[in-house]
Amino acid sequence: MSAGARGRLFAHLVGSLPLPDAETAFRTVSRALGPHVLRIPDGETGIRRSWIRYLQDVLAAHPAVEAAADLPPFRFVQWDGRLIREIPRLRVVPGRDLDPNAFETGYADMAIDSWRVFERLQDSGVIPPHARFQISLPTPIAPIYNNMVPDDRPVLLPALTRHFVGEVQKIAAALPRERIAVQWDVCQEVLAWEGYYERGPVDFRSETLETLAAIGDAVPAAVELGYHLCYGSPADEHLVQPTDAAVMTDMVCALLERIERHVHYFHLPVPKTRRDGAYFEPLRNLRLDPATHLYLGLIHHADAEGDAARLAAARRHARVDGVGTECGMARGDPSRLDALLSAHAALIERSPLPPGTR
Repeated sequence: MSAGARGRLFAHLVGSLPLPDAETAFRTVSRALGPHVLRIPDGETGIRRSWIRYLQDVLAAHPAVEAAADLPPFRFVQWDGRLIREIPRLRVVPGRDLDPNAFETGYADMAIDSWRVFERLQDSGVIPPHARFQISLPTPIAPIYNNMVPDDRPVLLPALTRHFVGEVQKIAAALPRERIAVQWDVCQEVLAWEGYYERGPVDFRSETLETLAAIGDAVPAAVELGYHLCYGSPADEHLVQPTDAAVMTDMVCALLERIERHVHYFHLPVPKTRRDGAYFEPLRNLRLDPATHLYLGLIHHADAEGDAARLAAARRHARVDGVGTECGMARGDPSRLDALLSAHAALIERSPLPPGTR
């Protein structure tokens, strides 16, 4: 089942949900969006609720990494200048070997544990049979740009990339590949292209594209592959407010020139205030294969009219295959979850197909 083949919209959930565990996430999504969703994430519960914050400790625990106590912390601020938190800097210990196996991120083990729940619920009919288990992973760049001193980014990145590739290999070896999808969450890379981070020895464009292509190509062919591009949401607001979709469009086009395997989808956020054509105009430059779907994060809480207006504006510039929220929902108000899930279904069910769609 695909959006292109069915000629209809689907719901796409980025990953995190304000729920206590994977089983609750699977049951909640299946009940609210069963026929409308192609992939279901485990909600990124537990230690992943704050996404990559715990990776500060994972990096610091590596024997080749130490605290850069002589340097001021990185000030993690959102678009309006609000300080989210100060992040202590880390550096690579000179002369130490950066063993990829010494990082203990736990992503493979967490995915395998969630899969057991997913499989049980799907086999019992709770999860629709067409849905895949979506495994949302941060890129290896994510903790490096936030935590490492800029000069040491290119020193650590190859080792952490090998670690994340190894986690994907473990997942692919343990789970049925035709029933899972891997989504790489691309946040720090987008922010870097927007000038959010201090520059390092390697330019952001070449560093991010090389890494995104490498981790994408590491996903086996039978596993679906997607990328979620993001402007961050640590306090449920963007770290940078995008002027338009141009930076994300440039990244998607450049990545597709480098990656060797098929990409099944891209997810791009749309701010609540943007229902104007200027935001979506850059999407005209996308040249996606018909089998590569474009999902837009244009659903916002209690704004059904705005959701429809954003979708209509986007459709004037691009083929839209699915809708979702801007980012994961775990850091938003938990009381809004049911309404947000219902908003996905409502928009899909009342949206007419664009002209020429079958």
